[in-house]
Amino acid sequence: MTTGLSSISLLGLTGCTQPTEDNRIRVGITSRPRMLDPRKATDALSSRVNRLIYRQLIDFDEHFLPIPDLASWQVLSPTHYRFTLIEQPNFHNGLPMTAYDVVATYQSLLDPDFGSAHRGSLKGIKTVKAINEKQVDFILSAEDALFVGRLVIGILPNSLIEQQHAFHEQPVGSGGCRFVSLSEQKLVLERNLDHVLLEFIPVKDATVRVLKLKKGELDIIQNDLSPELVQYCEQQPNFKVEWFEGTNFGYIGFNFEDPLLAQLALRQAIAHGIDRQAIVNAMFHGHARLAEGLLVPEHWSGAADIPPYEFNPAKAKALLENVIIPPELVKKDTQNQKVIELSYKTSNDPTRIRLATIYQSQLKKIGIHLNIQSYDWGTFYNDIKQGRFQLYSLAWVGIKSPDIFQYVFDSEAIPPNGANRGRYRDKKSDQLIRTAGKTSSLEAQAKLYQQLQHRLQETLAIMPLWYEDQYSVMRSNITGYRLYSDGRLDGLLNVQKIPV
Repeated sequence: MTTGLSSISLLGLTGCTQPTEDNRIRVGITSRPRMLDPRKATDALSSRVNRLIYRQLIDFDEHFLPIPDLASWQVLSPTHYRFTLIEQPNFHNGLPMTAYDVVATYQSLLDPDFGSAHRGSLKGIKTVKAINEKQVDFILSAEDALFVGRLVIGILPNSLIEQQHAFHEQPVGSGGCRFVSLSEQKLVLERNLDHVLLEFIPVKDATVRVLKLKKGELDIIQNDLSPELVQYCEQQPNFKVEWFEGTNFGYIGFNFEDPLLAQLALRQAIAHGIDRQAIVNAMFHGHARLAEGLLVPEHWSGAADIPPYEFNPAKAKALLENVIIPPELVKKDTQNQKVIELSYKTSNDPTRIRLATIYQSQLKKIGIHLNIQSYDWGTFYNDIKQGRFQLYSLAWVGIKSPDIFQYVFDSEAIPPNGANRGRYRDKKSDQLIRTAGKTSSLEAQAKLYQQLQHRLQETLAIMPLWYEDQYSVMRSNITGYRLYSDGRLDGLLNVQKIPV
């Protein structure tokens, strides 16, 4: 395949400083990044690494409203947006970024033959055209108040797009780090400002990651450890653990096509029968906050006043009396008392299995017997998408746009058309989702999405659990690392290693 890399590019990709112990920072990760072309990256790790390699037109503030990164914008009409580059950084092949690179990036995304998973969120773009070297016009086919927040794809050089360069193998962006090498053993990036090497080393087993950190073979781990391992790390004299409030939303999903779980009384009984705060205290040592909606309350369209389902076993038992159990599903316990038997699917991650056993223990006390079924991730996730479950638990990671509600709860978003895995159907929710999507004002949208979140809680479309905190575990000579609520790895742009 033709790469189209100039001699400047090749020097930039291979001419990094000879690595020493003090000019490289080694980051332990669970697996190798899957896709280093931002147009096709969908997994969280790849997207976070791509932020280091590429720059994007916009970013988000603390309320998840779009703010300029590379470009500011004007709304010339409800369907006409003009973006002006406020920075024109050099790509890592030495060429300066222009508006033509922005156009080429988004035109390639919109090409159905290219096969980008992000094309769906950008399908409202009718045309994208460069006005001059600094300005780009986006013309939409219909009004979209959330449009600016969709422009989060890293910008690629037009010249390499034209040559069908394999960005997934040799990324060329304009971010704070340039690509050096990728193998099964590690991904290596070089920071532009100080030539420090960032080495991303896949170590699947969490315990082994911690042991490598202890031996000095790793410098930083972010997330993906069991609570017990984090607690162990906090007790190590050569480690430091830092925490930050997170936005990753954990929940329990229900199958609305199941004759038992289709009944609101049963879903409510489950919600009242699980002591979420006790689990946060015991499992996460307080490092999570209870959630009542998918979006955090500080989000511009979040709802801080959603009433919670408090832990109340007596109320849960009373609700179970109203559940209609088909004769063929009636079960009795050893005391000949009627029980409701449900299956709960989870991955084979030890922490998720422990959580499942806690749910099982708590629900047993109100008359629900939970059968736990754990599978490898691929099998588990495929079952969830196919609707082969009664109950399951997952998390949404790094959500910023409220159009997630259409993707997750609209009755027309049942897989493969979306992620309505529970087959939730509610006319009022559909109406709120679709009205919000057609509303031109963010303020008006916020009110509609807040009403929607109340409706989702009222009908228990899912059972909200908590937002887990972000954390990093580092060796004591690592300094200046910053955590972010969405789990991004931008702190690696400034982190330093003190020689010992």
